[in-house]
Amino acid sequence: MVRVRTATRSFVVADVSRETVGGVEPEPSAAALIFGDRLEIARSFTAALAEQGERRGLIGPLELPRLWTRHILNSAVAAPLFSAGAEVGDVGSGAGLPGLVLAIARPDIRWVLIEPMERRVAWLTEQAREQGLDNVEVVRARGEDWKRGPVLDAVTARAVSAFRTLVPLTAPLVRDGGELIFLKGASAEREIDAAERVIRKFRLTQVRVEPVGEGLITEPTRVLRAVVR
Repeated sequence: MVRVRTATRSFVVADVSRETVGGVEPEPSAAALIFGDRLEIARSFTAALAEQGERRGLIGPLELPRLWTRHILNSAVAAPLFSAGAEVGDVGSGAGLPGLVLAIARPDIRWVLIEPMERRVAWLTEQAREQGLDNVEVVRARGEDWKRGPVLDAVTARAVSAFRTLVPLTAPLVRDGGELIFLKGASAEREIDAAERVIRKFRLTQVRVEPVGEGLITEPTRVLRAVVR
């Protein structure tokens, strides 16, 4: 058994090992705690991604046995990091990881999914409609082609590029005092060291790595955060 603590209460989650069914990972028990009353929407999106993802070039065939843990929950555990009522961009949204998953988990936030590839834009638009996500806007563009100026409260990205490459593409989209909140892997700390010049150029402060999802998922998500200007 695993005890999970939040700011206000704690839960006990059964740590149950289950075999994959039809190649697709069964839903982990932690999903109910992470998504709450939005769980059915998360299930629907995950099922659609499992069914169509490989055929549409969104995920590889090896991802199905770890779809929930590696992708859906890995994205969703970052949801509490975003402020209520914010407008957040997801640059390189791809299959909707993390953008669509976060839009499911946080309906109180407006999500702008920024993606240049037409087939991925089609998928994001379809899923936003089919899952009833009226807090989602899909924009076909690259981050560097953004025309609205520094208006977003935060920008996120997952598995897009190294931190030093992401900063010039994303910091110009964020208002003064807004945040960059990137979902990263084990090399996150090293990425900060390699981005020293870019950090100074874009006047980033409070640059740090925070683990999220401890006690909920097997391997916590590493989030690289920074305040812009």
